[in-house]
Amino acid sequence: MGNQSSGNSGDNKAADKGKNGLTYADAGVDIDAGNALVDKIKPHAKRTSRSGMVGGLGGFGGLFDLKDAGYKDPILVAANDGVGTKVKVAIETGLHKTVGIDLVAMCVNDLVVQGAEPLFFLDYIATAKLETGLMEDIIEGIAEGCVLAGCGLIGGETAEMPGLYSTGDYDLAGFSVGAAERGQILPREDLCADDVLIGLASSGIHSNGFSLVRKVVETGGFNLLDKPPFGKCRSLGEALLIPTRIYVKPLLAAIRETGAVKALAHITGGGLTENIPRVLPETLRADINLSSLEVPEVFSWLAQQGGIAPLEMLRTFNCGVGMVLVVAGGSKNLVMETLKQQGEAPFVLGQLTEKESPGEEGVRYIGELRL
Repeated sequence: MGNQSSGNSGDNKAADKGKNGLTYADAGVDIDAGNALVDKIKPHAKRTSRSGMVGGLGGFGGLFDLKDAGYKDPILVAANDGVGTKVKVAIETGLHKTVGIDLVAMCVNDLVVQGAEPLFFLDYIATAKLETGLMEDIIEGIAEGCVLAGCGLIGGETAEMPGLYSTGDYDLAGFSVGAAERGQILPREDLCADDVLIGLASSGIHSNGFSLVRKVVETGGFNLLDKPPFGKCRSLGEALLIPTRIYVKPLLAAIRETGAVKALAHITGGGLTENIPRVLPETLRADINLSSLEVPEVFSWLAQQGGIAPLEMLRTFNCGVGMVLVVAGGSKNLVMETLKQQGEAPFVLGQLTEKESPGEEGVRYIGELRL
């Protein structure tokens, strides 16, 4: 985890003329604090150690050995993402340990849906002023996310940018690389009508739609520090910050042990409406039985408080489904049993059907969303 540095040779002529000699710290950037943070980060990064990791933190780049990780003819898959305005909820509540998990989740879940095992992760944290305790909280969460995903934290960057960010503000970006052996990339080409859609539950809102979430909180006059009107969390802010689930390990088990997973869809911004069609051929649509969804209380609360229509909910939020698998009907029980052995509670969400016309939507909802 390097920290931002800058060539700063100085100008002795200014001192010769009797002017004050400025330092980088005078401009609001504390190099010493950045170096101290690197030392605090090292134990968290060490927790993420895995085969393929080479060297430690502090270099100009992170190293990874694909051969040591067991790959013979790999295709690399890369993903990057952020946490969006969920970060504002963390800032306003002072709860920073879970957004790091979100950051990892948003990247590694996008890798595994292509059949890839996440190998390593790097982060970028930008802020007005580097506060060591706050940064360590964030990176502790990032390390936890990497442990859950089985990938190594091999580097990153912290950048102090006073003038660009207001005091107390920060933003996050994550970058991850995974691999799959050649010929094992998803989605497969044999998707067809009557394939079954299997859903895996979300933990809540995950990391999408928070501009609308925050609008509901603002217009309703809710305080993020007050006890929430739903669930068992200590505050509304804590309930909204429940981290994005990381599905990597159960999905890799289903892919590798059954050989029956044809496609996967990570349900992020756009909800079921936009994300499932991304992995389908133009000739197929997903018929989704809305009665199969166990909608978490947070979504019912958002819909009621914001007067949000069901179709708007479905195209903005995951509504309780964080990941969707596509499998042949005959493989449904095998895949579901494998997922159960991994601690999941899979459920049949619907099936694929042939589109009746070329311009037809990629998702058709059957029944009503139980908000």
